[in-house]
Amino acid sequence: MIPQTRNRLTAAARRFFLHPLVQRVIRNSGYLLGAQTSAAALSMVQGILAARLLGAEGLAALAVITQFSSVINRLTSFRMGELVVSYVSEFNARGESRKAAAVFKAAGLAEIASSLIAFGMLAGLAPWAARTFAHRPDTSDEFVLYGVVLLANLMAESSTGLLQVFNRYRTLAVLTVGQSMLTLGLIAGGFLRGAGLRWVLLAYLIGKMISALGVTAVAFGQAGREWGAGWWRAPLGLLRPQAGNLIRFAFSTNLTASLNLVTRDSEVLWLGAFSTALHVAYYKVALAVTNVLLIPVSPLISTTYREVAREVGTRQWANVRYLLRSGTMLAASWTVPAALGVAVLGPWLVRLYGPEFGPAYPMLLVLLVGAAVANLLYWNRSVLLPLGLPEFPTKVHLVAAGLKIVGILLFVPAGGGYAMAWLLSAYFAGSALVLVWRTMREIRRAEARLPASAAG
Repeated sequence: MIPQTRNRLTAAARRFFLHPLVQRVIRNSGYLLGAQTSAAALSMVQGILAARLLGAEGLAALAVITQFSSVINRLTSFRMGELVVSYVSEFNARGESRKAAAVFKAAGLAEIASSLIAFGMLAGLAPWAARTFAHRPDTSDEFVLYGVVLLANLMAESSTGLLQVFNRYRTLAVLTVGQSMLTLGLIAGGFLRGAGLRWVLLAYLIGKMISALGVTAVAFGQAGREWGAGWWRAPLGLLRPQAGNLIRFAFSTNLTASLNLVTRDSEVLWLGAFSTALHVAYYKVALAVTNVLLIPVSPLISTTYREVAREVGTRQWANVRYLLRSGTMLAASWTVPAALGVAVLGPWLVRLYGPEFGPAYPMLLVLLVGAAVANLLYWNRSVLLPLGLPEFPTKVHLVAAGLKIVGILLFVPAGGGYAMAWLLSAYFAGSALVLVWRTMREIRRAEARLPASAAG
């Protein structure tokens, strides 16, 4: 029986890895995985050098400044990358290249407007943010300085989405690694010469600007190859029949992203407002180490979404299920051993940042639980978009946001980073499970509507 069992497992593994859908996901994820794993390692070294250069309080100020810029950007962003992937893919598949070009043009114009608004907001709020979150009014200029990255990101989301549509994952990978290497080199130079907070901010700013502008330039070149040199002249009026759907999609994803700011992406700011700089620094280190678990799986989100959107468009529900099962298996192959490894090596990892960062380890253990669930079910939100339910994740995140805000107000002033870690872990696990339940229910309903001959 043992040889037979082994043969069956070998055959099943061969079928799994030779399946065209899985091969495309693995190939495209492989480019991003290699890039983001390299970038994560480089980012971790960047963080260690910054922490040792600036100390706990300096690292807290750095975390608050960079996250405040990110929050403002996401607050005004309409996540145009997802819209581009969904609608450019759809129109290209139909041979409607002019409409596809018009979608990219419209997404880019909307993103440019939102980026300009974001920078204006940041510049106006910088003095308040320096007092409220960093507790250092003298850092107001640093908030504005780093905020220049918003101007470089004028069309970065739309451009990234376009490169994903046309399978330019390798190019995205090269730009990601190049940015991280440049930033590390600049921070290392500052470390050797004993530089301060402004130098570290400039290092991050320069790296991100070059990456964003590079992605935009490559995307414009790709658009010209696909649609001709005059693609940007495609009239927006071509999209009038789809205008309602496009606007609904954009605002739904924007609202979801805005809710994520409250529930997941602004925790350093909440801690800065309700706790101490030390807890901000400890939590920042715990998040950085947790990223070792999250980053290798994150490329699967965009690559799986691309394949799922195509299969949903052709009503191939068996393929959709296969993609989701396969994606979870791929994620588990990394998540389970990596989580155990991080838990065991955690005390050593957090002390790489400096001996004073030992209290980050308990926060790290709690964060690992929620991160593991989010990894295994990484597709929990994105599948609902091509299923025509972009609002449902928004509703789920709205409820989660309300609960988490209550939890922050009740527990973070006393519990600091430890309470924030528990709240984030619960948010990851709870919202993912609800979204997966709805996704599977919608797929079952769609399958039930198919004729029996087409159901498989």
